[in-house]
Amino acid sequence: MSAVPSDHVHDRQQSKKAAASGWIGSALEYYDFFIYATAASLIFPQLFFPSNNPTVAIVASLATYGVGYVSRPIGAFVLGHWGDTHGRKHVLIVCMFLMGFSTIAVGLLPTYSQVGILAPILLVILRLIQGFAVAGEISGASSMTMEHAPFGRRGFFASFTLQGVQAGQILAAAVFLPLAHYMPTEAFNSWGWRIPFLLSFLVIIAGYIIRREVEETPAFAEEEKQGEVARAPIVEAFATSWPDMLRVVCMALMNVIPVVTTIFGAAYAVQAAYGVGFHKDVYLWIPVLGNILAVLVIPYVGNLSDKIGRRPPIIVGAIGSGLLSFGYLYAISIANVPLAIVMSLLMWGVVYQGYNAVFPSFYPELFPTRTRVSAMAISQNVGTAVTAMLPALFATVAPPGATNIPLTIGAITLGITAVAAIAAYTARETYRIPMKELGQPRAVPLPKSDYERLRNEAMA
Repeated sequence: MSAVPSDHVHDRQQSKKAAASGWIGSALEYYDFFIYATAASLIFPQLFFPSNNPTVAIVASLATYGVGYVSRPIGAFVLGHWGDTHGRKHVLIVCMFLMGFSTIAVGLLPTYSQVGILAPILLVILRLIQGFAVAGEISGASSMTMEHAPFGRRGFFASFTLQGVQAGQILAAAVFLPLAHYMPTEAFNSWGWRIPFLLSFLVIIAGYIIRREVEETPAFAEEEKQGEVARAPIVEAFATSWPDMLRVVCMALMNVIPVVTTIFGAAYAVQAAYGVGFHKDVYLWIPVLGNILAVLVIPYVGNLSDKIGRRPPIIVGAIGSGLLSFGYLYAISIANVPLAIVMSLLMWGVVYQGYNAVFPSFYPELFPTRTRVSAMAISQNVGTAVTAMLPALFATVAPPGATNIPLTIGAITLGITAVAAIAAYTARETYRIPMKELGQPRAVPLPKSDYERLRNEAMA
């Protein structure tokens, strides 16, 4: 019988508290991030980028959404270093304050009609700060939750970080839905859109109260105690883990699916220039329903990855959601609301979660404790930064008036998800490797029988 890994003996209350902190913190922070994404699709073209050419306005507005991703690699370097040198808890509190205050500021911005070109310039600057802040969120929260989780349950516990992200998206749309539906269009475009941004003041207060209560992880605390905290985790990560960092960059390209669902899909369905004619409040329900389903599916997929491994759900989720993007875009093109909702539920709510629920455990498991937050933050955010330019690219290659929009955008989407699937296939499996050996390319997984015994004990 193999020795019991040290991460099997665990404080259950701390595991639950860390998972709850990851869930709530991610929900609040991504509420901020996604209210911007919703506004960029629905109203910012008219308010900040007025143009005689509607295509130019749409492309410009969606590009500011992408700018938030451009600053994410910079944030990943800074905040990843902070997380590996000062601890997971501290970096998450820093992320919360940066995100909250920059989001409130968006809600206070003057529009183009009031101050001219200064309005979009200020909007871009605040979006850069948002992107910088969110860069440390997923890697910090995933590492914290995974390091607090008992052996055999890391996939399940870490999945709650992404369940929180989906809940944040639901919250973002839930705030916009009644405003878009019940407010007169003139009032909504004048001041109603600001309300969701200003509500971030409550996010800052709630987030700080929650995150200050969580203890530092045992893995980081042990390294700190023994004086083994890396002084230059970024340099060390590139020197020792670059192949896995490259794999994570490629797998993070899966962000193309939420881009197609909630960003390009929204513009395609709602913007008058495309001529599809979905009502704003009707369209907003599509990603909401998909996210509600995702919230239900994520823990089951996380738990499944503890049984069968991390790679199979990611590979199936990547190829499957890429194929379903054709059907989703086709449903929008024929203005079929029920079909668009069904395709969204399948693509975004179910199949994509094979990737989405598993990467919060798989990515940090690929790296050692010393460099975990830096390696994951940098590689994941570089990958998502690449996908960030896709909304503007999609609107350029498939502008209003173009033919075969579903085929064009669907083909690009499937090609990108195939790259992610190949990257996952070439990675080593991590779910049966003890905490202290994570990140070691030659680490030997625990025998299946021993792993199952320890997993059952952890679940008992």
